[in-house]
This record gives sequence, C-alpha cells and structure tokens, in this order.
Amino acid sequence: MPEVLTMRGVTRDYSVGSGFARKQTLRALRGVDLGVERGKTLGLVGESGCGKSTLAKILLGVEEPTSGEVLVGGKPIQSYDRIERARLIQPVFQDPYSSLNPRMTVEAIIAAPMRVRGEGGRSLQAKVHELAGEVGLPRHLVEAYPSQLSGGQRQRVAIARALIGEPEILICDEPTSALDVSVQSQILNLLHNLKRQLNLTMILISHNLAVVHHLADDVAVMYLGQIVERGPSRDIFEAARHPYSDALLKAVLPPRAGVRLPEMGLEAEFPSPVNPPSGCTFHPRCQKARALCAEQAPCRTDADAEHSYRCHFPNNLKDEECPQV
Repeated sequence: MPEVLTMRGVTRDYSVGSGFARKQTLRALRGVDLGVERGKTLGLVGESGCGKSTLAKILLGVEEPTSGEVLVGGKPIQSYDRIERARLIQPVFQDPYSSLNPRMTVEAIIAAPMRVRGEGGRSLQAKVHELAGEVGLPRHLVEAYPSQLSGGQRQRVAIARALIGEPEILICDEPTSALDVSVQSQILNLLHNLKRQLNLTMILISHNLAVVHHLADDVAVMYLGQIVERGPSRDIFEAARHPYSDALLKAVLPPRAGVRLPEMGLEAEFPSPVNPPSGCTFHPRCQKARALCAEQAPCRTDADAEHSYRCHFPNNLKDEECPQV
C-alpha cells in the first residue's frame, strides 16, 4: 500500500540562549525517517521533550524543517499552498476548550475551514449539521457556544471541524488527555469508527500507551529527537527490541489494587538536547549499555520488513549473541 505521508532525514534545529550567553543549537529532530500508509494509524510515543510536538508542527506547516524532506501524496509538502495543505492535513488538539473560539457558535466553528475556501450557503449548513450528527453532537447544540458544552462535546466539535474539509491525514495530539476518564473511551471509539468509515490516515501522539494500543496499527518510539524503534503495534507491545521501548511499557501503572508500582529500569535523568550524550544517546540511562554504546551511534537494524530499531544490544539478543567489545 502506498505511503500517503513520508519523512526523510528530517532535522529541526533551534538557536537557544539570550543576552550575553553564547548561542547554542538545540536539535529537536535528528534525521527522522517515517512513513505512514493510507488508512493506517501511526502511534507516536516518547517522553516529554523527545520531539513529538515539533514533528507535528512541521507536518502542519507551523514549523519548517532545517533539513530533510516531507512528502504528502508523493509531492513535497512545500509544493502545496497553505489552504491546500490545510485541506490535506488537519489537527485535533489536546485541549478542546482553548482550541475553539469562545465567541463562535458550534456551527460557525465547524464551518470555518470551508468558509476560508469561499464556500457557504445552505449546502454548507446541511453538511455541518450532518457531520455534527456523525460525531455524536445533538442537533440542539449546533447553535451553542463552547462554554455551554462539556469537555467531551467540545472535542467532538474539534473533530468535526477537522473533518469538514475531508482531509487525508488527521494529527491527533493527546486527543483525550484533557478529558474525564469516563469520556475518553467515547472519543477514542469515535476516532476509531471515523477512521474506518472515512479511510483516514492518522498520527496519534500520546503518552498513554493504552490509548496507542487501542488505536494504532503501527508504533514509532521517539527518544531525543530520533525514532529508536518502529513496527506493528502488536510487535512493539509484545516483543519490543529497544530497551527504551521496553522501559515505557513497564511504566504503565497496573490496574489491580495491591500490585507494586512498576520498576522502569531507567538510570539518570532525561539528557539535555542542547548537549546530547555521545554514541547512543540513550546509553547513560540504559542498564544494558556497554563501552560500544558510548562510542558509536547504532545504525538502524531491520528485524523484518516492518520492524526496525536502533540498538547495539536489543532485547531479542542473548548475551552470547551480542557483539564482542
């Protein structure tokens, strides 16, 4: 199946420092290679500061990559004008209240992307009402304002606004983290059903691995601006190769009372992206690290056609199979 979205060697640098301080380079993304097939959902996971949101901003056109290329439908993303790019790629943000204009009605908010393109009239109004029903909004709320809605209803409005222009790619940045637990499953099931009905391609950014497991076909694990493991969701959750992926899975709180909190096995603190560690950037926190890890950055290894990782001593290797260093 062809990839609708492709990233090749994408980097994003920022110059940090102020006043008399010497300017330093912060590399938020470090040679990201990523591809998403049409109709698939890619889960993007990692700690805060790993580069997930920067990647989303580049896809949305808020940021430009320092180097590398982003292709949408096989064409460079820069070849699309702003309106066409907005038609192809739409976001669903974390906080549905701050992402909605409090002075606009639900109908006006959902219709806004189409009005920017010069569309209007009764046909647009009918489309807004139909889409509101598809995302589970009662008809009487179409004339309401965001302050009159619950958190779950606001997120349904945000989803409807994203879908009104029939985008090909939906970027969901923590779409349920600001919602009550009782509402989260409703929104997740809504996204899952819409994906199947509309054949949407989705990028799901989340700290919640249970959410990723529920929605994602594939998972990409980010650490310090780099994809350290990528593969089918089933493979990542059942047989993660990279020690960092394994640590994230162990960090999930157990659902049963009386069970001890999990031991992640991570050493030290998350390193500074301004001054990243040598070799494998994960080695100061890795219990399996050896001298080679500090000296040489691991190349990408393909476990099979769909599963790849960057690690000298992956979890699937026994000690006698590891490189002799």
